[in-house]
Amino acid sequence: MANLPRDVQQALKRQAPKVLKRDFEKDFKKRFDDLKKDMIKEFLSNPVTIEISSGPTSTNISGTLGGKSNLFAFIGFNSGEDPIKPILEILESINFKNNGNSKKGIGIEYSVDIPSPDAIFAVTPMPWATGRSWARGIETGISGLGYLLNKSSGKSRSGVAIQTSKPVRRGGFKNVPYISSLIRKYEKKFKQLS
Repeated sequence: MANLPRDVQQALKRQAPKVLKRDFEKDFKKRFDDLKKDMIKEFLSNPVTIEISSGPTSTNISGTLGGKSNLFAFIGFNSGEDPIKPILEILESINFKNNGNSKKGIGIEYSVDIPSPDAIFAVTPMPWATGRSWARGIETGISGLGYLLNKSSGKSRSGVAIQTSKPVRRGGFKNVPYISSLIRKYEKKFKQLS
């Protein structure tokens, strides 16, 4: 636009967004929806998510427990509980907002309201310690694996494991990337959409 007179450039900047807004928004929405689906698909296909979603009798496909028990039983979720649901609801609620005309030229600017890892940690309390997040624990570690005994019991939340007062095995929890890395990855991707 450098060769056009300044008043013509200004008129184009004012009028083009109105004319092109529908096309810009339609294109942005498609790319946004595709990326959001990719993010949710990646979350649902994460071994931690699969293992917890599979309930108290799943295997330790995440490798966090060295094959001993599974995350659902180890963390102590109640049998029949869906600990993944609050995270999924947050991810499904991600949306974008039209911020108006681009300051860089012709076009429309959008912003995406992606949750922080802390927002997800806030909805994933440990069943036995509400001030702690099990989702954060996946990344930073959860103590007590040495005291976990695989045993069906009416006193067990999950019904298949209990914590003993004395150690029954050696070894500890193996931290793995989970929510924070997913959010960082898609934060960058959503920023690139604009």
